[in-house]
Amino acid sequence: MGDVISRSLIPSDYDLARAIGRGDPSGIDLLYARHKTKVYSLCLRMTGNSAEAEDLTQEVFLQLLAKVGSFRGESQFTTWLHRFTINQVLMYFRRRNSRRDRFSKVLDELATTPLVKYSLGSKLIDRIALDAAVAKLPSGSRSVFLKFDVEGYSHDEIADIFGCSVGNSKSQLHKARKKLRHLLTLNGSAAVMS
Repeated sequence: MGDVISRSLIPSDYDLARAIGRGDPSGIDLLYARHKTKVYSLCLRMTGNSAEAEDLTQEVFLQLLAKVGSFRGESQFTTWLHRFTINQVLMYFRRRNSRRDRFSKVLDELATTPLVKYSLGSKLIDRIALDAAVAKLPSGSRSVFLKFDVEGYSHDEIADIFGCSVGNSKSQLHKARKKLRHLLTLNGSAAVMS
């Protein structure tokens, strides 16, 4: 009989979801313990990469804090969580592809400097030159450049991440781009001279 009583005290997934939706985040630990293996397995199947799957599992449960209030109990919680996880992974893929596209656009933009465009030739050499130039940036400018132009964060998000003002983020990005153009032009000049 003690077993029946103790089981009735354990909240259901629905009860935990409702409580979290009302602003009580204490149940997220229990939901995480119950469902982390399933979420991780799904993330791993979709990404094929254990490190990405671990990161995405954490991201799913972080997002769950904000979104679990939308669970209405019309289906099993596991079914809803499965769909929620798939959506999170698909959004991750979109962000990742968008960041790759942005990096290519930044590379193309920086390579339009006339000296660089004609002296470097192939995109592979362009990428190597850009990587070398980015490595030479001061750490603050490099961090903002990578967050904004490569990873696609906004200036507001960068300011929150680094604990600086939006104006400082914009200034660091401007300095990084100016220095990159200078470094790539020097690299192109050296290639032309040699």
